[in-house]
This record gives sequence, structure tokens and C-alpha cells, in this order.
Amino acid sequence: QVQLVESGGGLVQAGDSLRLSCAASGRTFSNYVMAWFRQAPGQNREFVASIGWSGNSMSYTDSVKGRFAITRDNAKNTVYLQKNNLRPDGTAVYYCAARPITSRSYKGWGQGTQVTVSS
Repeated sequence: QVQLVESGGGLVQAGDSLRLSCAASGRTFSNYVMAWFRQAPGQNREFVASIGWSGNSMSYTDSVKGRFAITRDNAKNTVYLQKNNLRPDGTAVYYCAARPITSRSYKGWGQGTQVTVSS
């Protein structure tokens, strides 16, 4: 099982930028598709973005397209989420997740990092 630790959350103002990081350990990082999810207060957890094992295939939920960018550094076992032009509806706990490339479900989850966007 891969272990994931998120960092980089905080309190920001609308329009600001923020970069989240997720450090992985315990398994071969390049064997995993990595993703970010978020859960706003009173809401279900939702998909934000994912990136393939080689870093060449990214997917985003419509609400963040053009503002967020997911990247990964396999040498550092880390995945990032660059968030630009933040909006108050982006206030949520952001979770990092790992899916083995041979699986259809995410097997590892981090503890989450809180992002609060004030208007």
C-alpha cells in the first residue's frame, strides 16, 4: 500500500494561487496513476484532476480546467496541484489518491490538506 502525505494548504484570498504537494512512499511511484480529490463542507468527495504514470495524460473536472494544473515528479515521488485564480467555491479539504495502473479504483489516500478561499 502506498502512503501519501499532502501539504501546501492554507487560507488564501480569491484570485490567489496555491500549490499543493503530495509525497508518496512505500511502493514504486511510477506504477500509479495519481489524482487529487476534494471535499467541501457538507458535500461528497469529488474528483479534481488526475495524471498518468508518465505524466503525459492529465484529466480535469470542468470547473478547474484552465486554472489548475496537475504535474508529477517521479524522481521525487511527488505529485503537485498548481491552483491559480482561486475561487471561494474551491474551499475544501484536498486529498491525494493513488490508483495502481492495473486497477480501476484508488487504493491509497492521504489525510487531506485544508484549503480555504476567502472572497
